[in-house]
Amino acid sequence: MGLNRQEKADMIKEISEIVADTEGLVIAEFRGLTVDAATQLRAEARKKGVKLRVLKNTLARRAVQGTPFEGLADQFVGPLVYGFSADPVSAAKVMSDFAKTNQKLVIKAGAMPNSVLDVEGVKQLASMPSREELLAKLMATMNEPVAKFVRTLNEVPARLTRTVAAVRDAKQAAA
Repeated sequence: MGLNRQEKADMIKEISEIVADTEGLVIAEFRGLTVDAATQLRAEARKKGVKLRVLKNTLARRAVQGTPFEGLADQFVGPLVYGFSADPVSAAKVMSDFAKTNQKLVIKAGAMPNSVLDVEGVKQLASMPSREELLAKLMATMNEPVAKFVRTLNEVPARLTRTVAAVRDAKQAAA
């Protein structure tokens, strides 16, 4: 049984709200995907903060109208799973990693705001470090000069202590 007009409007509104908070959108064809595989994909997506939806393509087209993802609407053909994420890399990474192990999931395209990506673009995006990894690297980079400065300041008294100990040992050996 199909959706009535009000249910369709509610679905479009819900997807529009999700798209408003999205920085990365990946679409993939899931024809022939088993229930167990789909459950694994959803569990992995949930861990990474990716929202997966299976939608009617006409409703998805209406939901992205007037948004930065409108250019991707031409690709909404066939049985698709839509991956939405606030981090541009997360959706691409989850879908690409799963597609490597399951041949039934075929990535069709992806998008970032005002930028449509082909399959290769999605794979390149998936190979980039995630936001958390980049923040960790940034913090390590910012912390390193301070740590080196502290080690340098600590080296002056340590060197003095070693020199005094060497003089003491030399005097004891001479005595």
